[in-house]
Amino acid sequence: MSTIATSSAASMPHEHAHEEHHENNTVFGFWLYLMTDCLLFASFFATYAVLFMNTAGGVSGKDIFELNFVAVETAALLLSSITFGFAMICAHRQNKSGALTWLAVTWALGACFIGMEVYEFHHLIVHGNGPQQSAFLTAFFSLVGLHGLHVTAGLIWMTIMFIEVIRRGLGEQTVTRLSCLSLFWHFLDIVWICVFTVVYLMGAM
Repeated sequence: MSTIATSSAASMPHEHAHEEHHENNTVFGFWLYLMTDCLLFASFFATYAVLFMNTAGGVSGKDIFELNFVAVETAALLLSSITFGFAMICAHRQNKSGALTWLAVTWALGACFIGMEVYEFHHLIVHGNGPQQSAFLTAFFSLVGLHGLHVTAGLIWMTIMFIEVIRRGLGEQTVTRLSCLSLFWHFLDIVWICVFTVVYLMGAM
């Protein structure tokens, strides 16, 4: 009997070490994915840099960008990064209700960002400034739209994680998945700062 108990106790650290190694591999693998996503966004930024002057006699950035509107949009996304940080603090402390609350706030801010972006795109298209009008507008819609698709994917992922936390609690695997989502969300914030600076601020000059 004591032999079985000793064997079971000895296997527990080994199993814990194996799980920790697996979680570290998961996070490392996700970092690799983010690096490939960096290359994708870099190619879109490079394309925009080449094409932003090609307006085909149409509107330029200074004619269509509303910086006050985009500033509010930017604030919503940056604030969502802070609230996600609060969610992760709660998750690491095994505070389920706190993690769910801050995840919900983060989701709402992200949804607000997407809603404003869809409104901006709709407003431009309705006024005859769709992506087909010039190379500049094609590059603009492509770059900003690519980021918007990533944020939308993040919102879908966040919804799935919200359900998982409700059903399964804050186990090691769930917290690791939340950590990967956190990395993804913060990455999108950094990309958006670049978009806001390069596309909107410089374009409005």
